Amino acid sequence: MKKLRLVLGDQLNYQHSWYSKNEEDVVYFLAEMRQETDYVKHHIQKVVAFFESMTSFTEWLRERGHRVIYYSLDSEDNKQDLQKNLSFLIKDLDIEKFEYQLPDEYRLDQQLREFCESLNIPSESYNTEHFLSERNDVANFFEGKKEMTMEYFYRSMRKKYEILMVNDKDPEGGKWNFDASNRKKWKGSPDIPHERGFRKDISETYNRIKKAGVETIGNIDPSSFNWPTSREECLSVLRYFCNNLLVHFGDYQDAMHTEEKFLFHSRLSFALNTKILHPMEVIESVIDHWREHKDVIDISQVEGFVRQILGWREFMRGVYWKEMPSYATLNKLENTNKLPEFFWTGETSMNCMHHAISQSLDTAYAHHIQRLMITGNYALLTQCDPDEVDSWYLGVYIDAIQWVEITNTRGMSQFADGGIIATKPYVSSGNYINKQSNYCGNCQYDVNKKVGENACPFNSLYWNFLDDKKEYFKNNRRMGMMLNLLKKKSAEEISEIKQRAADIIANPDKY
Repeated sequence: MKKLRLVLGDQLNYQHSWYSKNEEDVVYFLAEMRQETDYVKHHIQKVVAFFESMTSFTEWLRERGHRVIYYSLDSEDNKQDLQKNLSFLIKDLDIEKFEYQLPDEYRLDQQLREFCESLNIPSESYNTEHFLSERNDVANFFEGKKEMTMEYFYRSMRKKYEILMVNDKDPEGGKWNFDASNRKKWKGSPDIPHERGFRKDISETYNRIKKAGVETIGNIDPSSFNWPTSREECLSVLRYFCNNLLVHFGDYQDAMHTEEKFLFHSRLSFALNTKILHPMEVIESVIDHWREHKDVIDISQVEGFVRQILGWREFMRGVYWKEMPSYATLNKLENTNKLPEFFWTGETSMNCMHHAISQSLDTAYAHHIQRLMITGNYALLTQCDPDEVDSWYLGVYIDAIQWVEITNTRGMSQFADGGIIATKPYVSSGNYINKQSNYCGNCQYDVNKKVGENACPFNSLYWNFLDDKKEYFKNNRRMGMMLNLLKKKSAEEISEIKQRAADIIANPDKY
């Protein structure tokens, strides 16, 4: 039986059982398509990274004797649409069975289901053999519960896979979570080793994208691209993290600094989300390195990293499959403002926003606190439409695929889901930003002032947000302290705050 097997751009699992043996009657198919470049405006580095990774994967398959059809963006037979390409190949090659791995995006899952229903040949879907939980595990775990708390799911995953466990029930180090140890401010030391990397020329791929007229955002140097796009490069990044950055990862994972874009972060998210690296090999590599260097690496550095992959990443995927497709339409706080133009330029006088956005445009990367407590915080405080926020985050970051982006953005960051993921909105005044970064020291705005021309915009926006949404949050226990502080403010102070906030929201490009 002649089979056509589809491999999507985020299904580059070198260890998948499909490739364990050569089958003469199997044809693998990968494609660069306008369907995927155009459904949102992506960062140019993101499009390049996906195409480069797909090309590397195709070469690897061919070297091992597999038959592969690869449609580049400019291929003559490329219909630029998944269903049209598959239909053409099935007819052209006399395919007798169509096989695919389950997509991780709802839109592709639906598209392929509908396509298979239209076929007059058999079809079969397979597991991607990547995630450590099934699509419905989170839904089953929290069935009958009022709230879904990631921490409990994370603990169950630790037990299931015996990760950092002393026995069947006790966590190694005496605590499940060392988050309280992960909030240090980086002040120039300890030194951060800078990876020499594997800078490469991707001009051919870049020119192909530009020639096709694909609209993108962000910046790129085609002669010096430094994201890993092959199995060898991704493993190199993992080794580098273990050998050089893990020792201080936990301490400074929430820190931000004007001179350091990456600090001690691993930058493995693209490698993981394209499935080039398996989460368990990453976790095991980090834990093995820690066990060999316990004299210099504290468990808090390791647990914080494991929590992100074994806990948060798996949890967010489970929430996605539990709540979609309605999740993509949620706007519980009824926010409707437009995202300011400076999100596409970085041109703002707010130093924290300038650095977080400019870094995103220059590197297609920002770590979780920059996304949550700088750009996300601002978008929520200015009450931006979560549809616009979703589109920006999905497009600008190299690791953004909807299953992980939308839950973090619409849920964790914008509270548009009304508390499915977070029990309270992640909003703050400038004080939090000042605690975790050096952004405020060089800013033209005064982080200690709420009103006045040089007052930090985050301060008035914060109190204005609480006042605007106080009715919505009046029964939220975790918001009680903040709302009580709001009540203590005089009518005159509230009026000044709201006037200042209204001007910032109405005229964002002034700030």
